[in-house]
Amino acid sequence: MLAVVILTRNESAFIEACMESVRWADRVVVFDSYSDDDTVERARAWGAEVIQHPFENYAAQRNAALERVEADWIFFVDADERATPELAEEIRAAIRDPHYVGWWVPRRNYLFGRLTRGGGWWPDYQLRVLRRGYARYERPVHEIVVLQGAAGYLRNPLIHYNYDSPAEFRAKQRAYARLEAQALREAGVRPHWYTPWTMMAREFWRRFIRLRGYIDGLHGLRLAVWMALAVGETYRLLQQERE
Repeated sequence: MLAVVILTRNESAFIEACMESVRWADRVVVFDSYSDDDTVERARAWGAEVIQHPFENYAAQRNAALERVEADWIFFVDADERATPELAEEIRAAIRDPHYVGWWVPRRNYLFGRLTRGGGWWPDYQLRVLRRGYARYERPVHEIVVLQGAAGYLRNPLIHYNYDSPAEFRAKQRAYARLEAQALREAGVRPHWYTPWTMMAREFWRRFIRLRGYIDGLHGLRLAVWMALAVGETYRLLQQERE
């Protein structure tokens, strides 16, 4: 059995289109962290199962879903993502392969409505198709999967409509910076006074040059700058705690 799990918190604007794109799954479970809009009502009206669980961090939320949703395979999909029929067919075939306990899925990212090809935004592989009992998540933000076995790579992408506006993008990156700073602090990382500046420079070079953000022109340039600023903010917050 394959269950699609959609993590939600106030996703009323996106949830129905997301659920429609995964109707082919054996189960569709909306794993909600107590939304205060009508996300849960829309999900139930559509016919999805709803489980509510308090949000601690991203890794803990996904681990809770792995524990509570009974299925052979779990396919994690975010509310602003859409699974194509081609991806559905490929996943159905992939989970019959006994050699793998996980599958990496590429994502096509649309930022502010624009398909973004460089800067690490494509193919943006995510380890999202997991055999239950063989995976757990670590790190509170930008969580990673620890897999007990081998993972394969799928060809057909998830479609990701992330960030409607630059303001939303910047706000989300600031939130990620706070969580990342907390994770680094707990890991014992202690920056120097110059660390925010060096990390910003490294991130800009990585995004714009090494990962070819320049192929998206001005769009790619501003994304590289904003991602560099977010990294700088992470280390600035970490530095403040040290002081």
